[in-house]
Amino acid sequence: MKTSRRKFLRYSATGASLLALGPEALAAPKKGAKKRILILGGTGFLGPAVVEAARARGHSLTLFNRGKTRPELFPDVEKLRGDRDPDKDEGLKALKGKKWDAVVDTSGYYPRMVRASAALLAPNVKQYVFISSVSAYASDKTPREDESGPTATLSDPNVETMGKDFEFYGGLKRACEEAAEAALPGRVANIRPGYIVGPDDRSDRFTYWPVRFDKGGEMLAPGTAKDPLQIIDVRDLAEWLVLLIEGQVNGVFNAVGPAEPWSMGAMLDTCRKVTGRDTKVTWVPAEFLEKHGETGDVRLPIYMPPTGTSLGTHLRSNAKAVKAGLKFRPVDITVRDTLAYFKGLPEERRNKPRAGLPAEREVELLALWQKAQAEPKAPEEKPATSPAPAASGQGG
Repeated sequence: MKTSRRKFLRYSATGASLLALGPEALAAPKKGAKKRILILGGTGFLGPAVVEAARARGHSLTLFNRGKTRPELFPDVEKLRGDRDPDKDEGLKALKGKKWDAVVDTSGYYPRMVRASAALLAPNVKQYVFISSVSAYASDKTPREDESGPTATLSDPNVETMGKDFEFYGGLKRACEEAAEAALPGRVANIRPGYIVGPDDRSDRFTYWPVRFDKGGEMLAPGTAKDPLQIIDVRDLAEWLVLLIEGQVNGVFNAVGPAEPWSMGAMLDTCRKVTGRDTKVTWVPAEFLEKHGETGDVRLPIYMPPTGTSLGTHLRSNAKAVKAGLKFRPVDITVRDTLAYFKGLPEERRNKPRAGLPAEREVELLALWQKAQAEPKAPEEKPATSPAPAASGQGG
């Protein structure tokens, strides 16, 4: 699977943490100050979490979207209808002449559309929070890379497709960041999350692991237990975004977690703790899985072998975001709530998971691995003895 496709398919702030950012921390939040927040989108995955986090802190919300995805959500929240594409139907007309303290753009994928919304809103908003992605970086090969790392580019700046293998996704996200900053210089927070997980995640990517562990039996796990893993609970991300708005904190931030370095093994240990299941975990090397055609991020969701071009995929630095107040709830809460969310879905939906190995394929791969382990290994050849160096022929 191409790296570009892999990249696609990847609680409180204190005054001191804001000051640590220097000039990017524009102002500490005023006690009791309520914000008017516009969300472009608001009914997918991150959007609803932002709505809940903002309302919990007393802020007022407006959602702008087409009204096609879960329009029944938040009946008491102001909703404006339109389209991100200014050339379609009513476009952005519903936003004209209205004022907000901040806008959270959770649905920006093409720079032309982000440029249009940012330019229209620039005179009437104080801050533009754009949800980008760690895919905006040029590569994933450097562990602990921070926000200064090289970013992706587009050979065609006008492209409006992700590409067959999502090869344009990262470049498009980076171009969207630039479009927002050009319209509101110094007033943009470009947020680069990794894998956003938690309850209401309809992709089933991270969800696959606690759900599969809860089924028991023998479970295939890719790579090794030490292979790194980074996620961010959608609720932690949403609550932090609200805090950035309250403090008008701008800049570029890697939004990845958890608080301490995590791994595939630690994640499955957490699943064991949460489920109480005695599931047998069999680790199968990434090379073996690749040899048998399993390299994608859908059937082995969120896993990336820490080698080559994906060495740093799950090792991004989050130091800057942590200084800006990003906090993480315990990972067992994320696993528990994610599993509970999935179990609460209708049976028909649970029977059609959107990510992870099909049960029969998992059994097949485990059998192939066990067979490979049982086969006698060829003896290693001993290296030939190196000849003694020839005499120089020079007398002493």
